[in-house]
Parts: sequence; C-alpha cells; structure tokens
Amino acid sequence: MDRKNDIKKEIKTSITYALPIVIGYMPIALAFGLLSKNSLISIRDTSLLSFLVYAGASQFMAIDLISAGVASSSILLATFLLNLRHMMMSASLAVEFKDLPKKYMPLLAFGITDETFSVISFNRDKISLYFVIILNTLAFASWNIGTIIGYGIGEILPATLQSSLNVGLYAMFASLLFPEMRKSVNVLFIFIISAIVYVSLYQSKIFTAGWDIILGVIISSIFGLFIQNRRKGESKS
Repeated sequence: MDRKNDIKKEIKTSITYALPIVIGYMPIALAFGLLSKNSLISIRDTSLLSFLVYAGASQFMAIDLISAGVASSSILLATFLLNLRHMMMSASLAVEFKDLPKKYMPLLAFGITDETFSVISFNRDKISLYFVIILNTLAFASWNIGTIIGYGIGEILPATLQSSLNVGLYAMFASLLFPEMRKSVNVLFIFIISAIVYVSLYQSKIFTAGWDIILGVIISSIFGLFIQNRRKGESKS
C-alpha cells in the first residue's frame, strides 16, 4: 500500500514539473510544423522528424538545410554534431540512474532533452523510474502533438502570427543561455566566439550550405573546451 502511494506521489510530482515544459514546447512545436509545411515537407516526414529525431534545434536546422538543397549526408552529420550534447547529458545522468532498471535505460536516454535534463539535474533527490518516464513522456507527447497541430493549421493562421511563432525556438535558447551568461563570463566568451566563427564561415562563402554549420560547431566546441580547461587549470593553481 505504501509503495502504491509512493508511485502516485512520484507521478503527481512528475506531472507538476513537466507542465512548464509542455507549455513551453507547444508553441515551438507548432512553429516547427508550420515551417515544415511551408517548406513543402510531407506530414509523414514532418511527423517522423519529431518522433525519431526529437531535437528541436536539429529539426529546425534540418528543415533549413533541406530547403536549401543540402546533401542528405551533410544534414545527417550536422544533426549528429548538434545533438552530441544529448550524449553528454545522458552520460552525466547515468550515475543518477544507476538504481533504475537497466532495460529502461535506452528509453530514458532517448527522452532526455535540454529541458528535461535541467529538471532532472536540479531535482536529483526526486529521481525514480516513474518520475523520469512521466516527465519524458509528457514532453515527448507535447512536442509531437504540437508538430501535427502546427502542420494542420499552416493554412489557417495569418502570416504575421506564423512569423511570431517562428521566434519561439530562439526565445527558448535565449532563456537557457542568458542565465548561464550571467553566472559565468566564460559562457559569454564562448557564445561570442561561436557567433563570430559561424558568421565568418557563412560570409566567406568558401563552404557550401550545411558545411559552414558543421565546421562552426566543431571549431566553436574546440574553443569552448580550451576555455573551460584553462579555467579549471587556473582554479587549481
């Protein structure tokens, strides 16, 4: 009886923490569905992108690259590099998940996003199988439902409203980035360097569409790693 009460409490807690993510995901998923429809991508392919890739930034980038006629191999590589952070996040949570059934690990890892990772990381004392599964499932469901709705209403909403929804992804990333910039000057430096690197590559026109993003991610990551390692070295000395 106590275990049943504990499970109910875990589910209730998870739903409470998932609601802000659900609310945040819906307009961004709507924007993705709208953008995909306007890019003449089929509802099937749009749904599969959200269902299988399930990574907002990568999906928006993929739509832009597909519209630009970039080769599929370049799109796959760019998506892989942009999503590498998910591997790092899943690895960092593996220690916290050590007491959870191993058979659920692939499912739990697939459901990790920037937002669910943040919620789990700041609530490590609440980690349980039900808490993580419900959190991931509600976030995943809201993203996929929002994508389908966005695609379906693509011809109904006025163009001005569609444009306003398209900035949702950038607003979400800004909300994640700015607090970190306030905490650490290094994060600000990495952000500035990343912006300069990409703009320089894009304006140079040396590389074809897609490869400027790929190289920008690689070069910016190297700079970021150097800055972080230098900071650790200074803190030890």
